[in-house]
Amino acid sequence: MNDDQLLRYSRQIMLPQIDVDGQQKLLAAKILIIGAGGLGSPAAMYLAAAGVGCITIYDDDVVDLSNLQRQIAHHTPDIGIEKVISSKQTLNKLNPDVQVIAVKQRLAGELLDAEVKKADVVLDCSDNFATRFAVNLACVNRQTPLVSGAAIRFEGQVSVFTPGRNNSPCYNCLYHSDGEELVNCASNGVIAPITGIIGSIQALEAMKLIMSIGETLMGKLLLIDGLSMEVNAMRLKKNPFCPSCGSVGK
Repeated sequence: MNDDQLLRYSRQIMLPQIDVDGQQKLLAAKILIIGAGGLGSPAAMYLAAAGVGCITIYDDDVVDLSNLQRQIAHHTPDIGIEKVISSKQTLNKLNPDVQVIAVKQRLAGELLDAEVKKADVVLDCSDNFATRFAVNLACVNRQTPLVSGAAIRFEGQVSVFTPGRNNSPCYNCLYHSDGEELVNCASNGVIAPITGIIGSIQALEAMKLIMSIGETLMGKLLLIDGLSMEVNAMRLKKNPFCPSCGSVGK
């Protein structure tokens, strides 16, 4: 680290759990973020501010006026441009030392597998069922840690999956792939700060995974109700019959 970096990250380096070694791990890390919307925006901004070395963002949408209420990486002049480009501009202004790779494309198939393989941690900030299951399967196959978040109305949830480690469950252990399509913000609405809360937790969990500090949400589902401010954690167990990560019947 140079002198500017030591000063920029000084408040993190002061923490005994992080110190210089932890910051160096962040600077060397590669994180893949899928989705540049309500969750992806705060997650990417905090990861960039914290000094994650390389952030790759995939999203196939453009900025719309209705996005600006919660997708804080985008600004009014960005309406009509690609979300990944808007995100990259914001992250570059926030921390020019971070390498930001922005791709306007829905990540799927062989490309998804290749990007997951390159990443140290994957953040699923998408808003549709098909993408979530595809990302989960790629992470299981490549044994790449996955931080999954979701937010709707006043509610949010976060979990961490570490395939191949500590008998971790996967997203498919929690939700069945033959279930109904997940509800989304466009049809149900969402209060702005709940996306910020969940996206920020996703960033924190990713940093803990990179630095191997603390206790992550692996094996837990964190549930937040913004109306009542109740926070609950459910224990999750690996499903031996899971079609993605299970061992029985394969």
